[in-house]
Amino acid sequence: MGIVNKKTQFILNLIMTILALACILPFVLLIMASLTDEVVLTTQGYSFFPSKFSLDAYQYLLSAAGRILRAYGMTIFVTAVGTTGNVFLTMFMAYLLSKKDLPFRTAISFFVFFTMLFNGGMVPSYLIWTEIFHVRDTVAGLIFPNLFLGAYNIILMRTYFTSNVPEEIIDAARIDSCSEIGILFKIALPLSRPMIATVALFSGLAYWNDWINGLYYLVRERDLYTIQNVLNTMVSNAEFLQSSAAISSFQSLNISIPTAGIRMAIAVIAVVPVLIIYPFFQKSFVKGIVVGGVKG
Repeated sequence: MGIVNKKTQFILNLIMTILALACILPFVLLIMASLTDEVVLTTQGYSFFPSKFSLDAYQYLLSAAGRILRAYGMTIFVTAVGTTGNVFLTMFMAYLLSKKDLPFRTAISFFVFFTMLFNGGMVPSYLIWTEIFHVRDTVAGLIFPNLFLGAYNIILMRTYFTSNVPEEIIDAARIDSCSEIGILFKIALPLSRPMIATVALFSGLAYWNDWINGLYYLVRERDLYTIQNVLNTMVSNAEFLQSSAAISSFQSLNISIPTAGIRMAIAVIAVVPVLIIYPFFQKSFVKGIVVGGVKG
């Protein structure tokens, strides 16, 4: 039995090692590609051990360091404000839907779920946000449309409240004259930290990676661009320079525009902060997903 267990453990460890490498190696390849010379990258393709290294892509990005840092600051602000608002609204809505005695609970739950399947479309949404709420060329245009509240997060947190907050504790709190707000903040939330971390991570990633809102709602105020919008603009500019008549001037000066390398360097700049933050949420994230999804 001991030999069987050791063999089984070895196989499991081998499988987990392969899966871990499958997750890690693409990021390593991404970093190596961003440090590869443009000519080598174009002719020889991507490699973990390129024949020639180059920092041209990062030098190109360094020329816009001030703009990138400002975009990072805007992204951090939008992500912090949007994630905080998303978590609080999700928390309140999910707590209400977890109450079995809530009037019209089934109808409200169906309405929330319905929004996961159907929506009004891009044009009606754009008209509502710009003509009624006037979010065009404002920070609100980066925070509210499409991201401020999501049905999936509400369902996850409602399931968690229903499954992991004992009714006996809530009834005892009511006997002690505790209000519903008090029950939420003093009982339900302390017991729901893994799910709160999970919802915060989902929302934070959505805000960090979003560039659609900036594309749609920031027409003149380019200074409000987040990092994704700035990096997307820089890629477009590099591609334009490479394909335009100006390329002959660069060639005559022996200057190359590392278009492929810039894409890789931009991906590195965009993903590194997420890789740094994720390990701090990993434990709560896994627990929240497992417990919140089992009893849906």
